[in-house]
Amino acid sequence: MNSMKYIVASVALIAGMSTAAHAASTLESVKAAGKLKCGVTTGLAGFGAPNDQGVWSGLDIDLCKGVAAAVFGDPSKVEYKPLSAEQRFTALQSGEVDMLARNSTWTLSRDTQLALDFVAVNYYDGQGFMVRKDLGISSAKELKGATVCVQEGTTTEKNLGDFDKANSLGIQPVKFKENDQARSAYDEGRCDAYTTDASGLAGERTALKDPDANIILPDIISKEPLGPVVRHGDNQWGDIVRWTHYVTVIAEEKGITQANVEDVMKANGTDNPAADGEIQRMLGVTEKMGEGMGLTNDWALNIIKSVGNYGEIFERNVGPNTPIKLPRGLNALWSQGGLQYAPPIR
Repeated sequence: MNSMKYIVASVALIAGMSTAAHAASTLESVKAAGKLKCGVTTGLAGFGAPNDQGVWSGLDIDLCKGVAAAVFGDPSKVEYKPLSAEQRFTALQSGEVDMLARNSTWTLSRDTQLALDFVAVNYYDGQGFMVRKDLGISSAKELKGATVCVQEGTTTEKNLGDFDKANSLGIQPVKFKENDQARSAYDEGRCDAYTTDASGLAGERTALKDPDANIILPDIISKEPLGPVVRHGDNQWGDIVRWTHYVTVIAEEKGITQANVEDVMKANGTDNPAADGEIQRMLGVTEKMGEGMGLTNDWALNIIKSVGNYGEIFERNVGPNTPIKLPRGLNALWSQGGLQYAPPIR
């Protein structure tokens, strides 16, 4: 989702600055600071938003907490840095933040031109449309001549143009610098429809004056693999962020939860000849997997104790029993028809 404006042109300058700024590894810098600086959205329900007391929560926030738990054994050691679409990649390049967990789409140009690396997909998404029920349509292909609110300078804007051209609809984009501006304009009736990632539509609908008067159309017009981003070249840090996500996926596969992880570890001790070898390796019962990343060997145990498995993270932030009401869909485990899949720990 979102913007590369101003960024590619500045990569060479920032890369030169970064050579000196990041002579120390990111892990060393994070440990020295005593906290993880995590770049997050300016506010998207279910993925990253503060409550009235300023406490952040969301699917992406839990990823930040998981990384802090892996590094410090303490999920609270995170400083959340709200960043606009325009700010986010530059903030990571310059070292203002240590990672991004900010509903950002993995694309070829972002992966190859920004000196950044996408290291996992923690939410498989696609772009959709929201309209008012009284518009009386059931498909985005009926938006002929419609005005559509969209954030400018984003993959969302580009996808809208491609969809319009492919279907000869004559859509009139109404562009806004920030996504919340696009949503507010739609809510005020300035556009017939509003487009962004389908998960974002579900979150933004909760902020409308009358959420139930609006529907998300079934059409998905793009692939939007959303995930965490780190600086290119620091493979150790990329491994830590990547495997923080994978640990939560493997934990769900194994039936390990935030509540039972310590019991599972005890049940899979070295005195149990029938113990699950992958659980032993992951939880530090046998092999020293954490040391290979510069972490303690209870790194995975700390992640699961802090945020739970991927299913728990999904259900409490965006699942059917939350205001967001998203189905697992593509984000179900691979063994249950979805795409969430982790390499083995061995």
